[in-house]
Amino acid sequence: MAEHPPTPAKMSRDARRAGISAFAGTTLEWFDFYIYGSAAALVFGKVFFAGAPAAVGTLAAFGTFWVGFLARPLGGLIFGHFGDKHGRKSALVVTLTMMGLATVAIGLLPGYAQIGVAAPVLLVVLRMVQGVAVGGEWGGAVLIATEYAPPGKKLLYGAFAQQGSPVGNLLATLAFLAVAQLPDAAFLGWGWRVPFLASAVLMVVGLLIRLRLAETPEMTRLLEQKKDTGLPAKVVLTRYPGLLALGTCACIAGVALTYVKSTFALSWATTGDAPLFDRTTFLVIVSISLAVQVVGQPFGAVLGSRIDLRRAVFLMLLPEVIFLPLLFALVHTGSFWWATIGMALATVPHAMYYAVMAGVLSAAFPTEVRYTGISLSYQLCATVFSGTAPFFCQLLLTTTGTIWSVVGLGLLYVVITLAAVVPLLRRITVTAPRPAAAPAPAR
Repeated sequence: MAEHPPTPAKMSRDARRAGISAFAGTTLEWFDFYIYGSAAALVFGKVFFAGAPAAVGTLAAFGTFWVGFLARPLGGLIFGHFGDKHGRKSALVVTLTMMGLATVAIGLLPGYAQIGVAAPVLLVVLRMVQGVAVGGEWGGAVLIATEYAPPGKKLLYGAFAQQGSPVGNLLATLAFLAVAQLPDAAFLGWGWRVPFLASAVLMVVGLLIRLRLAETPEMTRLLEQKKDTGLPAKVVLTRYPGLLALGTCACIAGVALTYVKSTFALSWATTGDAPLFDRTTFLVIVSISLAVQVVGQPFGAVLGSRIDLRRAVFLMLLPEVIFLPLLFALVHTGSFWWATIGMALATVPHAMYYAVMAGVLSAAFPTEVRYTGISLSYQLCATVFSGTAPFFCQLLLTTTGTIWSVVGLGLLYVVITLAAVVPLLRRITVTAPRPAAAPAPAR
């Protein structure tokens, strides 16, 4: 019995392996999810809604994009329940498989010209499967990382899972940048399908990494106790409704702004009667901004673990009030370099905040309902705010005729986030490396 506790070296090795597994899995999931966004902005209106006016086709394509977000809370409920009752690892293997198969199926789906109205219907069904899969994936990946984390490093290890989002997004954008070099006929005919079909290879690699990982220590202890904690979703909704509401709103700036400045901006800048950029050029701009995010995002977790977290959050998000309007002003110049600078600057604030968001949410809920609690928080935000962002941005632009209405919506997202995350942080303690920083401030 005395040999049962793991050695520090083994704990460190397991923690690193868990971080790598979380990063690899979320990278694949987000690659699959984000290539749909690029395709919705550039292709789906023409392939699956042929015959409709361009603006209507774009709105319809963004509507199917939103469907994936509508399905995400369902994924959070299903896999949150499964993960809280039976373990994190098995739930994550299923979500990864679902996402990979649905993405490949989209790549094989005939367009409207071949099978008529069945094409958009099947597209919506497959997008829903994607949504269910990513809805269950994110919470489990975060917990794989944070529940293995050494004391005082949950924010840093939570950032491993968060890093999969910008890397997956960057890979998705680069994939579309590559196929966008094709002539229009080839791009619309088969080129856009290549990134979706390539997901099959990534799925196999992700599964091989994930299957080698053991269950988290916290979940293993809970399973050994065999305690009946009831239905996790019911517990979260009845015992922690305020925490769930705060968690949902605290995610907005971390996730919704991505779709304002990438998915919507990609469509706005490359379509219309007088497009500002061709699709290849703007995909390069988006790729550069995502590379900036990959490099800059982890510094949010570093900052949040070294100073008071509330202060860190304000330092991360307040610059967005300046950088988001600047982004659209610089893109509107039509200059590649000014647009690149604008996209890069607007990326850093919400990316750094996104890095700490996982650690904050995972600290808010107890172990027995943590998968369900953080999944519902994130996925309800995704449904209500993130998935609607491109649609409402396009609607605002169409009805008002000015891009500044879109900027106003983005700034509203920042305000709501700050209003939610401050009381949320007052209710939880995220362990910091300095003992004096650990207790929550009394106010």
